[in-house]
This record gives sequence, C-alpha cells and structure tokens, in this order.
Amino acid sequence: MIMPTNDVDQPIIVGMDMSAAALRAVRWAAHDAVLRGAPLQLVCATPRLADRPLDDSPVELFHSDYRDTVQTTLEDAADLAKSSTADLGSLDVSTLIVDAEPIPVLCELAQTARYVVVGARGLTSYHRSLLGSVSTALARHALGPVVIVPEELPDASLPVVVGVDGSPLSTHAIEVAFDEASRRGVEVVAVHAWGDRTRDPVYSASDAHDLLARSLSAPIAEYPNVKVWSVVAEGRPLRQLLEESRRAQLIVIGSHGRGGFPGMTLGSTGEAVMHAADCPVAIIRPREAG
Repeated sequence: MIMPTNDVDQPIIVGMDMSAAALRAVRWAAHDAVLRGAPLQLVCATPRLADRPLDDSPVELFHSDYRDTVQTTLEDAADLAKSSTADLGSLDVSTLIVDAEPIPVLCELAQTARYVVVGARGLTSYHRSLLGSVSTALARHALGPVVIVPEELPDASLPVVVGVDGSPLSTHAIEVAFDEASRRGVEVVAVHAWGDRTRDPVYSASDAHDLLARSLSAPIAEYPNVKVWSVVAEGRPLRQLLEESRRAQLIVIGSHGRGGFPGMTLGSTGEAVMHAADCPVAIIRPREAG
C-alpha cells in the first residue's frame, strides 16, 4: 500500500489568483491543514507578460503596483485562513509570489506537498480563467495529489467518498480517503462500479463485491474508528461517483485506473468527476514517473 507521507513535513499549497474561487480553496485547505498540523502556503505565480499599463505610467511602476496588489491579496487570504479555522486550532500560514507561469510552478510544488489545492474556476482581469485552466493542467500532470474545490463547500458532517477499481492508485486513494475521514470524524463511502467492464464478460457482481472487500480490508483494520459503507453499482463509475458527490464532503479518486501507468495523464472518469462533482475532488497522482 502507498502510505501518506509525514503530514508535518508536507505543506498544503493553495494556488492563488484574485478570485472568489481561490478564497474557497483557501478555506478548504486551511481546514485540512489544521486537522493534520501541516503548514499552509498561499502561492501566486504571476508571469511577467509585460502587459502595457492603460495609461502612460512606466512598465516598471505598473509591475510594482501589480505585485503590491498581489501581496495584499495574499495577506488578506492568509487572514481568512486563520480566522476561518480559529475555533479548530493554530495555523502556520506563509505566502509566496513567483514571477513565472502558474502551471509549472504548482506542478513542481506538488512533488513535495501534501496537496496542491485550487479553485474550480478563477476569473481575473490579468488572466481570464486562470485557475480553471490551471486546475485541469494540474490534475493531468502534477506528480502529487491535487484537490479541486468547487463553487460551494459542502457540510463538514458528510462522508468522504472514494472510487475503487483495484488499481495501485485506487489503493492509494483508499488510504487517503480513510485518513481524511478519520481526521474529520466522518464515514467513508467506497464505490465500485462494475458494469462497464465489457472487456471481461465473466466479471460479475460477486467479483465486484470481492474486489471491494479485498481493497478495504487493510484500511478497515488500520482505521477501526472509521465506519465504512460499501457501494457496488452496475454501470459506469462516473454516474455513481457524481451521484455520491451530492451527499459527500470530498471525493477521492486515482488519476487513472486499471491499465494505467505512472506518469500518464488524467483518465476520462477522473476528469469528468473533477468538472462535474458537487463537492471537492482529490485527484491522487503518483509522485514519480516511469
């Protein structure tokens, strides 16, 4: 089993722009950071595209003013992170501005972060749909877990849902889901859909139940405090995962399923869940390629 690494040593990174979507990501990430005693870092990558100022002021002054605006935005977001978790415990928050394209910066940070967290969309005057494109690129290519936070944050009493297909990344996703549920004091709903396995016509409902039971045996033993509900559904995984997302606070899925290999891009089910789920989605990607 691929175990989560030391939480204390791994920061939770939030990819920032100046949007409401980014602030929702901050709130989610701050809560998770406090639960695991991890540091939170708010990162804004601002490529110097030499956009011309609208007036005749020098370009250098324009960039200086913009950087000051970004720093103020990050400081305000740090205050939000602390205030939104004040009743849970202390939070170590730092900020970082990088003069570079956001996707390579966040992909690099993902290699050593517990999570990189981004909003589902981010609309700014500087970069139209910044976090919308960044979130998709991260989920496809980052060598580390990525969390996509949607427009509405769900109730914290709802369960954590995990997609199970028997692949190595599914095993990792299960471990992450149990860890999150244990820290949050909620249940796990483990979902395995089997009707789309047309390549194996002898695969049956009994096989599906057996696969799910085998996949859950180790984490159930490791997390005896977590109650587990097993869902075996005939049909495509996407439909069942989206149905469960309506009554979940988090969905955890591997970036690709059976037949995948480390370093490949996000699978079709994962990408569809990321865009359509009603709750935050954690995309579990391998930390090394090849």
